[in-house]
Amino acid sequence: MSTLRPDGRPRIPPNQVVTQKFPVMTAGTPKTADKETWSLTLDGDVEQAITLDWAGFQALPQREFSADLHCVTRWSKLGTLWRGVAVSVLADLVRPISDPVYVQARADGNYTANLRLVDMLGDKAFVATEFDGKPLSVEHGGPARLVVPDLYLWKSAKWLRGLHFSPYDYKGFWEKLGYHNYGDPWKEQRFRG
Repeated sequence: MSTLRPDGRPRIPPNQVVTQKFPVMTAGTPKTADKETWSLTLDGDVEQAITLDWAGFQALPQREFSADLHCVTRWSKLGTLWRGVAVSVLADLVRPISDPVYVQARADGNYTANLRLVDMLGDKAFVATEFDGKPLSVEHGGPARLVVPDLYLWKSAKWLRGLHFSPYDYKGFWEKLGYHNYGDPWKEQRFRG
């Protein structure tokens, strides 16, 4: 597998090491929902808040996508294969009003991650339910997790249960503990300051 993109740019950010494994990194594993009890709430500064159950989510347009992942702990996994729903599709369902600038991803275990909406639209972020052709395992965030490949992996919340659209930047779990607010792996934005 090439470490260069078709345009010649590198696929590996500075000071990252490529791994073939998919390390499990988490601040504890919360009690998570199974497919029968899982739901995804889309709310906040939107025209119509909704909550989707598993069947409702699966009825949305799904697609496969490939992504390089970069962890703040300095590992990268290239060419991961996923299946899920683009965040753009979800945003279209609830129609954010007054151009909310931020999204707070909310997950089981009271985990949150703050993101800019612009970084999630246009096929830049997905809610994934499959990895490598199989249902997403609990250890990697199943039954559904957020995948935002352009940012460090802590922004890709496991065990996703909601997306809250807002004009305010509510700090996420790791950001409150000193991680960088944005998390761009190409700029090595690991920690504040």
